[in-house]
Amino acid sequence: MAKHPGEPHDAGVSGRLNWLRAGVLGANDGIVSTAGLLAGMAGATTAVAPIVAAGVAGMAAGAVSMALGEYVSVSSQRDTEQALLDTERGELAQFPDQELEELAALYQAKGLTPATAWQVARELTDRDAFAAHADAELHLDPEDLTNPWQAAWASAVAFTSGSLLPLVAILLPPANVRVGVMFVVVVAALAATGHLSARLGRARPGRAVLRLVIGGAAAMAVTYGLGSLIGTAIG
Repeated sequence: MAKHPGEPHDAGVSGRLNWLRAGVLGANDGIVSTAGLLAGMAGATTAVAPIVAAGVAGMAAGAVSMALGEYVSVSSQRDTEQALLDTERGELAQFPDQELEELAALYQAKGLTPATAWQVARELTDRDAFAAHADAELHLDPEDLTNPWQAAWASAVAFTSGSLLPLVAILLPPANVRVGVMFVVVVAALAATGHLSARLGRARPGRAVLRLVIGGAAAMAVTYGLGSLIGTAIG
């Protein structure tokens, strides 16, 4: 049977798409968070040094926070996966006959006839019982569990990459147009990443782009307004 060209049947392709989608979302976080912080600082002062310091500090803090959060989350997921695999390994050692029946029942529940389900279960058990149960029962690959360090680094890099865009956009132009230039650059970047993330998730890009653009524009408008009020009050 021919595969539909838009459908990722291969698990590796699906996994890479998930990582790419997570990277795009992490970059979005970096763009919006840093742009909002920079807009607030630009509203409070026209001096370059405080704006740069705030932008760099926000970028570093956000990247570390994202990395730590992703590390803790994925570590918990991996611990759960490992515990499930250890339990399954123990059950196979203690109750091999019952586990064989369970595997056959799983394949029968998927639509195979009882005779075919038993044949498949026996052949897979003879080949690698643990891998067969991990796949059919737990939907896990023991050789390809989630990696918390990989997830942490990916989140940090994605957030930092997104943060650099508004930081560069607000520093290069003259002072009288820097906020406007950053606003345009950020809105364009959010539209592009929103379109990409929607395509990766096979969703309609229109709504995703609109949500990101409105959210990012609102964040910059609010923080710029607050920065202007605070700068006026303490200036």
